[in-house]
Amino acid sequence: MSWLTVETPLPSGPMHIAVTPQGVAAAGYGGRDDELPPCTDASKVSLVTERITAYLAGRSRELGLPIDWSRSSGPHRAVLQTLWREVPYGRTVTYGELAARSGVFEDVTEPGLAARTVGQMMAANPVALLVPCHRVVAADGIGGFGGGRVGIEVKRWLLTLEGVLEPTLDWNGPL
Repeated sequence: MSWLTVETPLPSGPMHIAVTPQGVAAAGYGGRDDELPPCTDASKVSLVTERITAYLAGRSRELGLPIDWSRSSGPHRAVLQTLWREVPYGRTVTYGELAARSGVFEDVTEPGLAARTVGQMMAANPVALLVPCHRVVAADGIGGFGGGRVGIEVKRWLLTLEGVLEPTLDWNGPL
């Protein structure tokens, strides 16, 4: 796994992306202080940078990057893949709806447990943005997002980009 940094207009700053021969294996918001092996494949760096930049500039609604699913497994992978396949650009789904769609929680009877578990799964999404956990919201509002206040601002920014939320006066994204 090797890493590259993509500058973004997001409130969190740059994204850090890990690539493997299979595709993008990790994507995260904000800085990394770790010493990570840099991606030296110029074509991969160019492709990932170009696609993420176009998406965040509003020029593309699809990232179209291959995903290396190896950092998730079992129910977590099933929920992430359901989100990736079934919730398109500009749409949202609640934590509970995603739990039901995934089929993973059919035997869970405790009220709210499936939705809370999906929330934890979204917080552990290894390929943020590519698997759009920002599109998963609470039944009564926007819900949470990793990274505290900055994380919520990233979620709001992405949902505004996709037309789910109206731009606010401080919106700095594409029009």
